[in-house]
Formats: sequence, structure tokens, C-alpha cells
Amino acid sequence: MPRIAGIDVPNDKPVWKALTYIQGIGDYLSKQILKEAQISETIRAKELNEDEISRISGIIDRNYVVEGQLRRQVAQDIIRLRDITCYRGLRHRRGLPVRGQGTQSNARTRKGPRKTVAGKKGVKEMR
Repeated sequence: MPRIAGIDVPNDKPVWKALTYIQGIGDYLSKQILKEAQISETIRAKELNEDEISRISGIIDRNYVVEGQLRRQVAQDIIRLRDITCYRGLRHRRGLPVRGQGTQSNARTRKGPRKTVAGKKGVKEMR
């Protein structure tokens, strides 16, 4: 398994797809990196030699924020939003959807499992 940017990319995948296993690199960016490194997209990751791996790693290190550094940057951005108490920061703090989604019937992923509140089962008529 070639090791690029601290991640072991899978051997059996084409190089352009294997690069997407690095957080911060998607399909488009992986193809751009390979074009800059002058490497064919169709070869498998196991067919890369040391020179090609070092070219890819150099391009990623020079031009892109990936993996741990990207995670830290995103976390710092969220902390900044919380600190300035903007609307998005408050939504992050409360664990609710941040980008305008409704919460009345959905948002279970953000809100977590339902918390059932004990109450009346039904209202009986008085005669």
C-alpha cells in the first residue's frame, strides 16, 4: 500500500480513486493532482513507483490542506463561530442543524434518538 500524506491508500483501486481516501481530496482534486504530476489516472495504486509517489506527496504537501491539519482547521472554525455567538455558532452549541433545515419532523441525525417525555396518553371526556 502506498503511503501518501500519512494515509495508506488502497492498492487495488485506480490512482485517482485511491487518492480520495485522503480527507480533503475528492474526485476532481485527485485528477488535478495527477495531471500536475503527469501520471495516468488509469493505473492502479500498486503500480506506482517511488518517484511517482514522492511527486504526488510533494504536490499535496505544497498546495493543499489535508487530513489532521484540515480537521483542526474545521474544528477551530466551529469554535470561532461558538465564541462570537452568531446564529450558526448557537446551532452548533445546541446540537441542531446549522444550515437552515427544519427540525419539527426530521433532524434525527443531529438531535440524536428521541427523548420521550412522559405525559397524558389521551384526553378523556368528562360527563
